[in-house]
Amino acid sequence: MYRKDLITSEIQKLAEVLARIMGLKLEGKLKDAQEIFNETMENSFTLPIDILESEEHTTFETWLEKCDFPPEKLDSLSEFLYYELGISTERNQIIAPKLNLVYQYLADQHKIVHLVNLHRQKTIQQYI
Repeated sequence: MYRKDLITSEIQKLAEVLARIMGLKLEGKLKDAQEIFNETMENSFTLPIDILESEEHTTFETWLEKCDFPPEKLDSLSEFLYYELGISTERNQIIAPKLNLVYQYLADQHKIVHLVNLHRQKTIQQYI
């Protein structure tokens, strides 16, 4: 019970950060949004930016397997990555395959498949 409450609290905080990032993007403050995004990746998800921005997918896949996050946290990571799409073609080509790996990991390792994620997987195929 305690662990579930802790995870729920962490997910709520991450949702608030994501809302802040999206608000900054809407205001045209892309640099500020990118800084918060990068900090969140490193601090909340322990995902080094160089791994995220690398064109090498196996490094990200290795990180994903080692992080051993609960499915709720992986779902939050997928939200952050999904809303990072659309910024530029180059960014899309880097983020989309990694987002697809997160969805696949959720399905394979945690046996979790959301209808929203299935729809998003079809959408991100255009970026891969």
